[in-house]
Amino acid sequence: MTKLNYWNETWSLDEVQCPCDLDFVAYLNEKGAKDAAIFHFGTGNHHVVGLRMAENGSNSAVLGITASPQEYDDYIDLLITNPRLGFTYKVLFGDIYQLDPRLLPEFEYVSLFHVGEFRTPENDAYGALTDLEMTLVLADKLRPGGEILFYTGSFAYDKATAVAQELVKQRPFDPVGRYKSLQIFRKRAH
Repeated sequence: MTKLNYWNETWSLDEVQCPCDLDFVAYLNEKGAKDAAIFHFGTGNHHVVGLRMAENGSNSAVLGITASPQEYDDYIDLLITNPRLGFTYKVLFGDIYQLDPRLLPEFEYVSLFHVGEFRTPENDAYGALTDLEMTLVLADKLRPGGEILFYTGSFAYDKATAVAQELVKQRPFDPVGRYKSLQIFRKRAH
């Protein structure tokens, strides 16, 4: 019987080793993102993106996804103790490589900091999307002017770079530079 490829660990906030979530929040704050719809791949047990966006007065909404049961349990605990958080921060538990575009809204920002880190042959056993296919699903859900961000410090950044190159070839995206540890690609207006 095939089982879901999930991560039986959790990720605590470690600004030195992995500053991407904090850099993302700083980027959004610096841009003055307001009322934005944000997709975030890999919540960590710290849930800092969802929490900070809920606290900063931006009225932005974050849809996160985690394949870690522990991180999902931590989200449930956060929601139980802070029910107002549920208005702007939702977390899905599951394999990001099973995203169905019919179930996704449009976004202004998509963080794909962990592209290439978790996709294994185990995902193939149940027909999961590839890194590129998953990225294209989310790219198609970005509004014109929206941005996809990759983490340059990822141990799989070479895979993310290859995905980003294909993104630019297959969809109307342009690389628009870096912000701290993040590489940014913007969807062109029609």
